[in-house]
Amino acid sequence: MAPKIQIHNPQKHLIDEERLIQAARTVLEKHPEDRSASLSIVIASAELSRELNRRHRQTDAPTDVLSFSAPALPEVIQPAERYLGDIVIADDIAAAHARNRAADLDAALSLLVIHGTLHLLGYDHDSVESQERMWAAQAEALTSLGIDPAVVSRYETVTDG
Repeated sequence: MAPKIQIHNPQKHLIDEERLIQAARTVLEKHPEDRSASLSIVIASAELSRELNRRHRQTDAPTDVLSFSAPALPEVIQPAERYLGDIVIADDIAAAHARNRAADLDAALSLLVIHGTLHLLGYDHDSVESQERMWAAQAEALTSLGIDPAVVSRYETVTDG
């Protein structure tokens, strides 16, 4: 069973939705227990990103990507597919970051979906060891999509002014 990945893009941002779906699928395919899991990708504004970041992470600033894991269901409920949660991408912030860093926007958005999907699968970057594990999984997924993993360093290195 293929994963069910939904895109919610209420403001009709100009994005390649199929490419984002493929980015999430690429990550899920590397995790046999989650190959048929489902998730949602929400394309949001900077304002919504800031509101969610403030409410859930106590950080009063917008960010390019947030991941919200779905709560575990009671054992008596056996859904046909596991719902991982939601990835919220602030398209305007991602576009500004990509522009400031001379990174391809489609590659940067794919990176954010990969990064968010890995978070939904339990990856983190809160220690050197966990970051190495997550970055290796990111690089593998990017390479599978034909994206140079150097997009990570291009996307991260310059501060926005």
